[in-house]
Amino acid sequence: MTDQAGTDRSRWTALYVLCVGELMILLDATIVNVALPSIRQDLDFSQSDLAWIVNAYLIAFGGLLLLAGRLGDLIGKRRIFLTGLTVFTVASLLCAVAQNQLMLIVSRFAQGVGGALTSAVILGMIVTLFPEPREQAKAIGVYGFITASGGSIGLLAGGSLTSAMNWHWVFLINLPVGVATAALAVRHVADPEGIGRGQRADVLGAALLTAGLMLGVYTILEVGTWGWLSARTLGLGAAAIALVTGFLVRQRLIANPLMPLRLFRSRHVSGANIIELLLVAGMFGVFFFGALYLQQVLEFDPFQVGLGFLPAALTMGVTALRLSGPFSLRFGLRTTLVTSLGLITLCLLLYARTPADGSYAVDVLPAMILFGLGGGLGFPSLMAMAMSDATESDAGLTSGLLATSYQVGGAVGLAVLTSIATGRTSGRTAAGESADAALNSGYHLAHLVAAALVVLAIPVTLAVLRKTPQQDDAAAEGAAETNRTYAEAD
Repeated sequence: MTDQAGTDRSRWTALYVLCVGELMILLDATIVNVALPSIRQDLDFSQSDLAWIVNAYLIAFGGLLLLAGRLGDLIGKRRIFLTGLTVFTVASLLCAVAQNQLMLIVSRFAQGVGGALTSAVILGMIVTLFPEPREQAKAIGVYGFITASGGSIGLLAGGSLTSAMNWHWVFLINLPVGVATAALAVRHVADPEGIGRGQRADVLGAALLTAGLMLGVYTILEVGTWGWLSARTLGLGAAAIALVTGFLVRQRLIANPLMPLRLFRSRHVSGANIIELLLVAGMFGVFFFGALYLQQVLEFDPFQVGLGFLPAALTMGVTALRLSGPFSLRFGLRTTLVTSLGLITLCLLLYARTPADGSYAVDVLPAMILFGLGGGLGFPSLMAMAMSDATESDAGLTSGLLATSYQVGGAVGLAVLTSIATGRTSGRTAAGESADAALNSGYHLAHLVAAALVVLAIPVTLAVLRKTPQQDDAAAEGAAETNRTYAEAD
């Protein structure tokens, strides 16, 4: 009994260590946004060049996730996790001491490399640590909270650090966290052998995939500058598709593929990634345009913007940690995901009616609560769905694939929504509306399109997760066991 208790404590400690690593990576995706005005003034960035502080990170991160996940399967997930933490922490220090634009942008790219290596393998390590369904549901709930609320926490942290000290601290804060997380991972996270030691790695396939994804992410991020139908967008987009297609053809032909295509035969894996693409594309409307509404229309300062997202983060935390597991086991993943998508759609529709002279308590807070409930229910369910068919040898790849869908969905969604909002705002300004009213009108249209994207995910969910009486019985039995566990814990 004592040995079992010690083993359980060790596994849960390992989970918390992995989640801290993931939180550090996720925070960096949004914590920098609040500090951009200060960075622009200090390092003399132009408005167009300033975007590269964000884009350099996203290009490396989005382009390397799949490769990082498969490398974790081949040579060991903990090794890739620790390598990523090291690269990310060193790159954070270089960002903090950057004295010119080039140094900061190159260091941000290196941060993206480290972030991809760290993040891609975490979910695969979690499902290996917790193979039993009931415990796995609880563990994924913890991880789902981190994934769902990391962006909100990043806005709050960025506003606090920038207001209290200066922009350098949004990078310096990663140093003690990164070092402590790496030390705890060495002590508490197991280091199983990878499946590919002694096997030849598909170097050419890796190069095709990484180049294709990076070029694709770069093209999407620059759409706002070039336009969707410009020769540059179409040309680079076609080149990215050709590179990824070449990778897929190669994976079908070689004996030891970097990414076995059999993975996509699973309805759960394919469906979860499609749903996440649509969901995240819509949810970025809340993070991006919700923050802009608070800052530019309601005139919140950076700290107040972060504080405004705190209710969403807290609601996600409670929902993901305490409700998502029992809810999904009681009602099934199908009902849980449809409920999540409905809540987020309602949140976006509420944002689509916010007035230019609105108040936070009346016009924003209810939407934040719905956002937290929907995200807290949805992300753990998607992770459980994607990983349900993954074998131990493919867990890292499946984890990396889901993370890639998150990044690509966010990049595509943000590019589309920004283009739509900008066009509406320009048209209303030309028609003589006030600046606040024109801005708000653009945000409203973006939120309506975001809601439509989330609604599209509902029929996909219903088609992929076909409800059966056997699933109902299993859900009821699992719920009973989970509720007993929570009662004992309380």
